[in-house]
Amino acid sequence: MDRNDIFKTVDHTLLTQGATWAQIKEICDDAVAYGAASVCIPPSYVKRAWEYLKGKMPVCTVIGFPNGYNTTKTKVFETRDAIENGAEEIDMVINIGDLKDRNYEKIQAEIEEIKAACGEKVLKVIIETCLLTEEEKIRMCQVVTEAGADFIKTSTGFSTAGATFDDIKLFVSLGASRLGTSRIVKLAKAEQIEEGSY
Repeated sequence: MDRNDIFKTVDHTLLTQGATWAQIKEICDDAVAYGAASVCIPPSYVKRAWEYLKGKMPVCTVIGFPNGYNTTKTKVFETRDAIENGAEEIDMVINIGDLKDRNYEKIQAEIEEIKAACGEKVLKVIIETCLLTEEEKIRMCQVVTEAGADFIKTSTGFSTAGATFDDIKLFVSLGASRLGTSRIVKLAKAEQIEEGSY
C-alpha cells in the first residue's frame, strides 16, 4: 500500500469550534489535491463547501457531535438537513449514556432511523472507544452491523483519547469472524497505531 492508497481511505477533517471558511476551503483544496476519501466539516459549512467543490470531493459532516446525547429526532433532522445541503457522508455519534445503561435496542433503533434518513448516502457510527469497556466495544460492533450502518468509527477526537492499536485489532477481528466483511473500520485520532501494523 503506497501513500496514495492511504489517502484514498482518509476523511480529511476540520471540526474545531473556531474553524473559518478560509480554513475549510484550504482542507477542501488539500482533499482534492491528495485524493482523500472525503472532506469532513461542520454542518454549517456543508452547503458552501458542496457548492465550492462542484462534485470534485464528497462532503461529509457530523451528527450529534461530539457528545451524542441529542435526541433521535434531532439527529434525524440534522441528517436530513445535511443531506439537503449536499452531504454525501454522515458521521453520527451514539448516545454513550444509553450504552452504559445497556439500552442496546434504543441505540440500534436510532442508527436505523438515521440510516433510513441517509438513504443511499454513507453512514458512519462513532462509538467513542476511550469511554467503553471491552464488552461494550464488542456489543457496539454487533449493534452497528445489525443496524445496517456502513462504517464503525473509533472516536470523535474530542474526548479523553483516540484510537488505539488494541481497538483496531478488536474491530478487525470481529469484522472477520462474526460481523462480515461489509463493515469497514474507520479510525479517528489514532494515537497508538504502530507503523507497519497493517
